[in-house]
Amino acid sequence: MPSNTDEPTKQHLLDLTPDDLAVALKEMGEPGYRAKQILQWVYERNASSWDEMTNLSKPLRERMAERFTIFSSEVVRRAASTDGTVKLLLRWPDGATSECVMIPTEKSKTACVSSQVGCPVGCRFCASGLDGLQRNLSTGQIIEQALYARREALAAGDRLSNIVFMGLGEPLANYDNVIGAVEIINADWGLGIGARKITISTVGLPKQIRKLAHEGYQVNLALSLHAPNDALRAELIPWAEKISIRELTSACAEYFQMTGREITLEYTLLAGTNDSEANARELSGFVKRLRCNVNLLRYNPVESLPYRRPSAEAAHAFQERLRALGVNAHIRKSRGKDIDAACGQLRRREMQEQGGISLPVVDG
Repeated sequence: MPSNTDEPTKQHLLDLTPDDLAVALKEMGEPGYRAKQILQWVYERNASSWDEMTNLSKPLRERMAERFTIFSSEVVRRAASTDGTVKLLLRWPDGATSECVMIPTEKSKTACVSSQVGCPVGCRFCASGLDGLQRNLSTGQIIEQALYARREALAAGDRLSNIVFMGLGEPLANYDNVIGAVEIINADWGLGIGARKITISTVGLPKQIRKLAHEGYQVNLALSLHAPNDALRAELIPWAEKISIRELTSACAEYFQMTGREITLEYTLLAGTNDSEANARELSGFVKRLRCNVNLLRYNPVESLPYRRPSAEAAHAFQERLRALGVNAHIRKSRGKDIDAACGQLRRREMQEQGGISLPVVDG
């Protein structure tokens, strides 16, 4: 398994496009066509070390190993669920950790990747932001997560077919690196995953949503709404205090107009907080102003937080209320409940055991 012992001065190969790598090779006195050979080894043949690249001379492999690192992280925890979900905790050379997940279904193998170490948003019910934001992940570090997830998919007997930016962090707050990763994920020379199989989930940054609408990628946009009105949303999501649902509606409408892709609303059901009949009526009003569908998620409880997971019956009742109001609503199946499923939980458990944090006491 690759380790994080590489010198920090080495350049991360996974940050580079073919043109970038060709320039670097020419500076080394090598022909530019070597870039295609090298990237084929990584993205088509799953190579994780220079020694595997047998059509390169040994001296060139040694020179490349001195200058570039392919995998810069190490897997410090691997948790496998009974439903086939695999969650990995990666440690980067600076000691920071992030999570990625391989989620299998009968029809697909999906990589859920993080975009940041920690999260700046601080949603009240989420483990990801309990300790704030440490830093952004680079494009190459995002791609590295996808390659780890692809290994898990191949080990399960299938190819990786989907990518979702739904792990730690707010993807649109790390805009340039996320778009760089989308380019590599989508490229024929990269992971070769179609744009419509890529989903970016955001708590809702209108300016960045509008910018994404004009990038030319038909990626799916998922809006983490979680509340049907501004007051309740501000209680649950601190950033929502400055971003109204009306602003988000306008930005998402522009995204649909430019890409033709329907928006998905992510709505985490918190028992007794946002799952009432009145909440369903308000949510249906939002949906009718915007071309979208709704994914309902039953909350995965986080130790030390007061929010509760609704029963299956309560979740289905909320779904039926929405459907009666004309909303296309689905309950997303929870995956990996036996392996610290919620975003940030595996990282937080590692930090606890290493003595890096103490869990806060939350009343209620």
